[in-house]
Amino acid sequence: MNERAKFIHALKGLAFICFNGKKCDNKMHDVVISGAGPAGSKCAEVLASAGYKVALIEKDVNWRKPCGGGVSARIMKKYYPQLKKLNPVIKYGAIMFSGDYSKLEYKFKGRGEGSIVMDRLELDNLMRSVAVEAGAELFDKNISFDFVYRNQKIIGIKTKTPSGMKEYLGKLIVIADGMSSKLAVKSGLRGKWKITDLGMAKCAIMEGRSNLEKDMIYIYFRPYKGYGWIFPIDDNRYNIGCGTFEEANHDHNLNEIYEEFLNAPYIKEYFPEHSYKEIWKASYPLSAIGVLEKSLIGENIMLIGDAAGFVSPISGEGIHPGIVSGQIAAETAVKALKAGVISKKTLKPYKQHPNIKKIIRNFKLKHSLVEFFYMNNGKNLNTMFKLAENDEEFKRQVINMFFFNAAPSEEFLTRVRTSTLSIFTYFFHIISFQIIP
Repeated sequence: MNERAKFIHALKGLAFICFNGKKCDNKMHDVVISGAGPAGSKCAEVLASAGYKVALIEKDVNWRKPCGGGVSARIMKKYYPQLKKLNPVIKYGAIMFSGDYSKLEYKFKGRGEGSIVMDRLELDNLMRSVAVEAGAELFDKNISFDFVYRNQKIIGIKTKTPSGMKEYLGKLIVIADGMSSKLAVKSGLRGKWKITDLGMAKCAIMEGRSNLEKDMIYIYFRPYKGYGWIFPIDDNRYNIGCGTFEEANHDHNLNEIYEEFLNAPYIKEYFPEHSYKEIWKASYPLSAIGVLEKSLIGENIMLIGDAAGFVSPISGEGIHPGIVSGQIAAETAVKALKAGVISKKTLKPYKQHPNIKKIIRNFKLKHSLVEFFYMNNGKNLNTMFKLAENDEEFKRQVINMFFFNAAPSEEFLTRVRTSTLSIFTYFFHIISFQIIP
C-alpha cells in the first residue's frame, strides 16, 4: 500500500474518532459549528488551534458533496499543505469552448499557478481530520434542525441522531451547513433563496480509459446560461458534469442538458467506445448571486461558506471562498472570545475584513458579468473568446476570472476601455460601478 493509499485508508477511519453526541449533552463549548465542509472545518481548526473548545457537527462524514472539485493549487498549498499526502495531480492548463465552439487553450506559466481536482469525499475528510488533530470534537451523524434557546437567546444547536435528539451548547454559533441550511433561515439572518438566486448542477465521477490529458481541465460554455466540464481526477477517474441557472432551466431541463452534454460528439471523442463506467452521480443546487453581505453576523451567530453565499456566480466554485470565510470568521471569534464579549460589535470585523470585502466586490462584478456574457444567446461570450485567441494577456485574465476568482487587473481594464468594440459598452458600465481599484 503506497503512502496515498495509506492516508486515504486513515481518512476512511475518520468516523471512528467521531462521537454520536451522548458526551455532548449539556456540555458547554466555546463554539458550536454546524457543518464540517471546507468553511466549517477551517473555522474549527483555527479556533481549536487557539485553545478553544469546539464542537464540529456533521450530518455524515461519508457523504460526498456534489461538486466539480476544482480549486487553485496555490490556495490549497497555503491553507492545506497536508494535501500533498493525497498526491493530487496539478492541472497546468485549461481548454475552454464558447457556445459557437471558439476555443481557448491556456498553459499556466508558473508551476504554482495551476489548479487541482479532488474527489470531494477525500478532500473534505482531509480537512475534517486537520480540524480534529487541532483539537476540535467532530460529531458525526448529527442533522442540525433547530436552535436551543434560553430567555429568547440562542445558546446552542439541536440535532437529530440515530440515537435521538441531541443538544450542543456554545457561547458562539457558526452556521456552515450549506446553501440549503435550515439554521441560516431560522436564525433570521437570511430568508429562503428565491428561484432566481439559484443555479443547478449535475455531475458524476467516471472511471475508465480516456483520451483526456490528465494535467488539463476542460470547460464547455453553452449559448444559454451555464457550462459543462470534464475534470480529470487521476489516471483513471474524472469528474464530468454541467450546470445552469434556474431561470434558464425554464427552457432547458437539467437532466436533458446533462445527457446531451455526455453524448455530444466533442465529448465522446475523449472516450473511445464508451470506455467508462459511472461510479457516482448527483444533482445539487447552488447559490448564484454572491455573498449575502447583510446576513453574515448576529448577536452570537456567524454565517460562513455556502450558507452565506460564498460561491462564485460565474463558476460555482465555493471551496476557496468558503475556506477564506471560515478562516476570517475564526480569527474574529478568537479575538471576541479573548475579550470575553460575543456580540454584533465584536463579530463585525468578520464582515469588514478586507478579504471578505474583496470577495463580496468580486462576486458582485461576476454576477453582472454572467448577464453580460449571455446577452444575445451568448454572442458576447463568443466575441470575448475570439478576442482572447490572439491576446495572451487578455486570455490569462479571462482564465483567471473563471478559475481563480480573480477580478480583472487595472491593465486589463485599460485595454478594454481603449477598445472600439461596441460589445464592451455594457461591460464598461459593469466595471465603472463594481470594480474599486
